[in-house]
Parts: sequence; C-alpha cells; structure tokens
Amino acid sequence: MLAVRALSVVLVLALAACGSPSAGWSAPRPAPSPVGRLDPGFLGPSGTPSPEGTVTPSPGSWDGVHPAPGYRVVLLTAGSDAPTRALVAAVQDWAAAEHVDLRTVTAAGHDDLVPAVTRALGLHGDLIVTAGNDLVDPLAVVTASHLDQPFLVVGAELAEPTANVTAVDWAGASYRGEGLGMSSTYDESSFTPARCSAAVRAGAAAVLTGLTGIVVWLRD
Repeated sequence: MLAVRALSVVLVLALAACGSPSAGWSAPRPAPSPVGRLDPGFLGPSGTPSPEGTVTPSPGSWDGVHPAPGYRVVLLTAGSDAPTRALVAAVQDWAAAEHVDLRTVTAAGHDDLVPAVTRALGLHGDLIVTAGNDLVDPLAVVTASHLDQPFLVVGAELAEPTANVTAVDWAGASYRGEGLGMSSTYDESSFTPARCSAAVRAGAAAVLTGLTGIVVWLRD
C-alpha cells in the first residue's frame, strides 16, 4: 500500500511538472492570445502602419493590453551601462506585474553577442525583448533568418527591420547600428524608470496585438 501511495505521489508531481510554465519552454508554440485591446489613440487617425512605419501613440493608450498567463519572454541583454540597466529593470518589473514567465540571456562580452542571440532563440520564447545597443548589429544579422520569432528592441532600432522585429524609441534613444553611429540626440538621462517602463509596455502591446515590424515612437 505504501509503495502504491509513493508511486501515486511521483505521478502527481510528474504531471504537475509537465503542466508548469517552465516545462512548456521545450518547443515552439503558437503564442497565446492577449488580454484586452489597444485604445484608439495608439494608432491615431492614420490606422494600421505600413511595414517599417512609425506610430506615435497617445500616452497610456497601451495600458489595456496584457499578455496571457504563462506568456514566455526571453530578456536578451548586453552591457552594463546605465540605460541598459534601466531597460533590464523595466522588463523585469513588467514581467513580475504581468505574471510573465521570464528567462534571461546575458551576452558575456563582444565575442558572445551573436551566440547570445542564438541561445535566446533556442529557448523558443513567445517574445524576445532586447536591452543594450551592442545587440543591434548582431540582431540585424540573425533576425531575418528567424521570421517566426518575434523580437522587441527597446531603446534602439534596426536600420532595416524585418516583420518580426518591433522597436520602441524616443527622443534621446534611437541607436540604429550598422555604422550609422549614435544619434545626435542620444541622451542617457532620458532612460528614466518611467520612460523605460512605458517603452516596454507600449512595445509589448504592439507585438501582442500583431503590430510588428514597426517603430513605436514615444512622445515627450
């Protein structure tokens, strides 16, 4: 009888593990539908943007959109500068508030940038969110070969993004890589906790509602 009970406990634990969020990371899956919808002020009168177009949403017009429970996000990060740290904190805070299943991949220096992107891809997340200007050029190399994987680049953008890459920028950010250099308006002090939080939430709302391959430009 004790042996039977012990076996039952083992089976229950095994089944629970199979149903856990972390167990679901073993393979790609259709992303779960979002909860809620965008306010009309997100797109404004122009309607759906063209590929690589830019939208300038009204502040807070993204607040009604949330990821479904168990949404899988990979935070891909490189660098230890203040803007990158602020973006990482914003992603972590958003994930905790929204009950997102978050995993982090950190590049260990310049030679690990492309391998770090590859490791992030291997996790099969519903979304990969990137933080750090050093990742822009490696992303430009890799993302076009993985069109089924959504990316959200926060505080920077790719010069020629494919439909799976969405970016969020504002005056003071907008690094584009590919030898284009830093924007003349780049300002580390613009990466405030409030701005970074808004960028993560606005960008995630765009991806969740299918507005991908665009730039979301935050107003001052």
